[in-house]
This record gives sequence, C-alpha cells and structure tokens, in this order.
Amino acid sequence: MTSSASSRVSRFGRGVARTGLLAAAAVLVALVAASGDAEAAKRRAAGGNFDGTWNVVFATRAGNCGPTYSAPFAVQGRRVSSAGGGKVTGGVTSGGNVAVRLSVGASVANGRGRLAGNSGTGTWSGLIQGDRCRGVWQATRS
Repeated sequence: MTSSASSRVSRFGRGVARTGLLAAAAVLVALVAASGDAEAAKRRAAGGNFDGTWNVVFATRAGNCGPTYSAPFAVQGRRVSSAGGGKVTGGVTSGGNVAVRLSVGASVANGRGRLAGNSGTGTWSGLIQGDRCRGVWQATRS
C-alpha cells in the first residue's frame, strides 16, 4: 500500500471509530433518558395521586370537646381544601404527608398526618368552641 492509500485507510478507520463512538454515546443517552423516565414514573406511582374527596373523622382524646367530628376534604394536586363544612387550607406532599387547618366559626384545628392509598391517619389539636382539645383523625377516600 502506498503512503497515500494507507493515510486514506487510516482516516477512514478513525472516521468509523468516531461514528461508532457517537452511535454508542447516542444509545447510552437514550438508555439513560428512558431510565430517567421510568424512574420518574415509578416515583409518581409510589407517591400516589391523592386527588378526590376524603371523608375525615376527628376523635377527641383530650379536652372538653365532643367525642367526634367529621368533615369532607378535597384534594387536588398538592392542595387540600374544603369539600363542604368549614374552611380548610393545607397541602399534601407526593409522599402523602399532609398538614391542614380547619376553621368553622370561632373554632380552629390544625392536623398533621399521612395519606396512603385510599386511607389516612394523623393527629389534630385546636380550640373548639372555646375549649382546647386534641386527638386523632382517620380519613377514607370516597
């Protein structure tokens, strides 16, 4: 082979090697992107979608308040609001941790807890009709 021919073959080999590396890099990028999409989908599924109406029952454990109260809450995205019966503000994380504030007239209560699937539990405390009370809550999605 002449030096001119071997130079062309050498350049051709480098071009093929570069093309092969670019193709391998493109495949790797596609695999990483697909893996990232799959991981994001898994996180969304594991985090759960808590949208809907939740029926919440509050049970008093301390204080001079009624034994139980109930209120419907609405969850849309990360926001918790009233679905009837008082003013509710609060939020829920993708992992299901929830914090809310419920007020009806002069009564106000704050609650914290966790939602998972179609149920949830937590604790609450507040000033209900002038009495300091606290207790637990349970929720079910309707």
